[in-house]
Amino acid sequence: MVSFGNMAQLLSSKATRLFLVLGGFFIANALLAEFIGIKIFSLEKVFGFAPLSMTIFGVGDLGFNLTAGVLLWPVVFIMTDIINEYYGVKGVRFLSWLAVILIVYAFLIAFFAIKTPPNEWWQHTSGLRDDPSKSLPDMNLAFSRIFGQGLWIIIGSVVAFLLGQLIDVIVFHKIRKITGEKKMWLRSTGSTLVSQLVDSFVVLIIAFYIGSNWDLGRVLAIATVNYIYKFTMAILMTPVIYGVHGMIERYLGEEEAFELKLNAASQ
Repeated sequence: MVSFGNMAQLLSSKATRLFLVLGGFFIANALLAEFIGIKIFSLEKVFGFAPLSMTIFGVGDLGFNLTAGVLLWPVVFIMTDIINEYYGVKGVRFLSWLAVILIVYAFLIAFFAIKTPPNEWWQHTSGLRDDPSKSLPDMNLAFSRIFGQGLWIIIGSVVAFLLGQLIDVIVFHKIRKITGEKKMWLRSTGSTLVSQLVDSFVVLIIAFYIGSNWDLGRVLAIATVNYIYKFTMAILMTPVIYGVHGMIERYLGEEEAFELKLNAASQ
């Protein structure tokens, strides 16, 4: 039985507090990415450019029309590498499975919330007394469309997430064995580039080729566009890894940080 004294002692450890913070941020981003992924946005328009018109795998008029979830997935994979650096395979594996369980749980709760009968006033007016013109004609339908993502999309995203995490960990430690403590950018960015490649294609193949009978060429073309974005973001965010790494080193102290990394590498 854990007493409050033991709990206080446990939380007094900087390594424990750091793991809780990193793990919480990791899971929060994974959950948010799943729920905001329903929105498609134009990356070109964000920067004020006209949409591109590329042809990939024979599919034309392709631009950077991405799911909003890709805004957070690079962060998730960078967090994976930071956790991997200090807590090893076991830490990443634990958080990955916990994230998947919580994602499935969140979608189950959303499913039951969708099935509850809506209140008439909320459904038709959404409470906008000052400007009824901004109310949606059917709030319940909008709620269902936003939170009720298809089963195959959920399956695809969860499988791709777990597979991507597994590959990220394997590649990270393979590179670490070769380079040792040097070239952190190589093991972090390199593992992210490989895992993002798998993630980008697996999620769309399961969700749309298997689940929705899309043409394989279109699925591969869209996945390629998504990966180009993720590849670019992984490169651009490399300095962030060093920034976070430096903050952690200062927080833990050189001796404790070295010990954590040594234990992580030994796994």
